[in-house]
Formats: sequence, structure tokens, C-alpha cells
Amino acid sequence: MKWRPRRQAWLAGALWMLGLGTAGAQPMIEPGQDKVLRVCQDPNNLPLSNRAQNGFENKIAALFAQQLGWKLEHAWFPQRMGFIRNTLRAKEEHADHYKCDLVTGVPKGFDMAATTRPYYRSSYAMAYVKGNGLDRVRSLDDIVALDAAQRSKLRIGAFAGSPVTEWLLENGLMEQVSWYQSQTGDADQYPGEVIEKDLAGGKIDIAFAWGPIAGYFARHARTAPIVAVPLTSKPGMKFDFEIAMAVRHSDKEFRQRIDGLIAANAAKIHAILDQYGVPLLEQGVPASGPSNTPSASSASAAKTP
Repeated sequence: MKWRPRRQAWLAGALWMLGLGTAGAQPMIEPGQDKVLRVCQDPNNLPLSNRAQNGFENKIAALFAQQLGWKLEHAWFPQRMGFIRNTLRAKEEHADHYKCDLVTGVPKGFDMAATTRPYYRSSYAMAYVKGNGLDRVRSLDDIVALDAAQRSKLRIGAFAGSPVTEWLLENGLMEQVSWYQSQTGDADQYPGEVIEKDLAGGKIDIAFAWGPIAGYFARHARTAPIVAVPLTSKPGMKFDFEIAMAVRHSDKEFRQRIDGLIAANAAKIHAILDQYGVPLLEQGVPASGPSNTPSASSASAAKTP
């Protein structure tokens, strides 16, 4: 029977190499057990977040840390393929905790993690330079109603795979589109470039983007005044989404704590969002209902789920 200890030792070693062994493994602490709020955020995606902590997700995370009385730490990673694997699910090397415990912006129902209650609802938007012949455009129907010659000359910027793609296809505008990628391999690129650089610079005439991005860069345009108009969802064509936060499926108590912070700070969160020009829609109502209209303050200001 001398082979058994050797076989068991070999099996234990194999399991350890696969990351399945438990002997000698350092136990992982629960989120907040060491009074640190670890958040996963994109280092270059204003107005959501950036490494200088100038985004609204940065401000909301700082608010939560302050109220908890915890230290705030960040795990920076571009929001592209592999984001959850490299942040929320990644263990910090030689430490007793994960790299982060909270993702500060995901669509409601995001299936790669457990989502909190939504903390805002917004929609995709279209943006154009004021005074360039599109000032009367306040909806998708207004684009369709443009003179055929003007419509055929429109240079359009849109993100591949975004909800507006179907509308562009239905209205025969696909050949006039310059396509952008929301998840690129270049860490220096960011979604707001479509408005801040290409729209403002005259490369395109109209841009379709996630509302928080369109509203923010329209408000901060430097070279030309830009108008951002939130899109209204249509039957079978959804442009508005509720945004929540995300934790690991196993962190049920932590999710409840974050839910409590979102509920208790609803007014402060919306004030932060309004400062960034985010078009805000009323939460928990049908997309086609009468309340599917941005607040006056958000409309006047005028990352992609």
C-alpha cells in the first residue's frame, strides 16, 4: 500500500497547479471586512470613470466609501472583453482579498455577476453641431423627414452593435455610417472621441452614443456648440437602459449593503449625474410611457451598456 501516499501527494500537487487545492491556501476575507471599499473601474472612460477620479462613477464610489467610513481602493482595467475576469473574479496575488469587490456600472440583469438595484436610467442619444443644418432634428423621425438630398449626404458615427444599428438598417443609412468600437485594444482610446474629436472636428455630421457620454461631451464641447438629444424607445426598438452595480454572486450581504447605500443616497447620486449632463429617465416605468422623457435639467444639458 506504499503507493497510496505517493498517489495522494501527486493528486494534491495536480489540484494545486490547477488552482483547486485548499491545503495551505490563504482564506479570502469578506468584502469590507478590512474596511476597504475596492471598486473595479475603467481608467480612461469619461464621464464614467478615469484614473484621475474625475468621472461620476468615481464620485459615487467616493461617496459610498465616505459614508461607510472605509478606505477607497481601485482596480483599474479597461471595460472590454475580460473585464470581470481581470477585476471582480481576480484574486490579488499574495493577498487575502480579490482585486476588487464592486463594479460601479453594469446594465440591469447583467449575467456575469450579481446586480444591485439600479441607480439610474438613461438612453442612447444623438449629437450634432449646432448651426450646421440639423437644429430642427429632435428625434429619429426628424432625420427620416429630412430632404432626401440632405439625408443622403449625412455622415453618421455609431458604435457597432449598439441599439441604433437596427434603425439605421431599416432606414437605409448603413452605407453612410463610420463604425466605432466601444471596446478596443488601444488603452488610449475612449468612446467619447466620437463626439469630442470627430463630431466637433467635422469628420461626421451626427453621432449616436450612450446618453451619459453624449450629454457630457456636448456640455464640455470647446471648439463648437454641440446638441445632444436622448432617443425615445419604440416598440421592438429599445434605447433606454437601467444601470446598476455588480458584485460576485456569493457576496449577498455586501450586495444588500450597496443596495442600502443606493437607496439612501438617491438624491445625491442623481445630483452627481446631473452635474455630468447625464440624460435621466424616470426609473421603473414602461419605456413607451409618458414619463419616458428626460428631466428638464438633463435635456437642457443636451460607456455603453
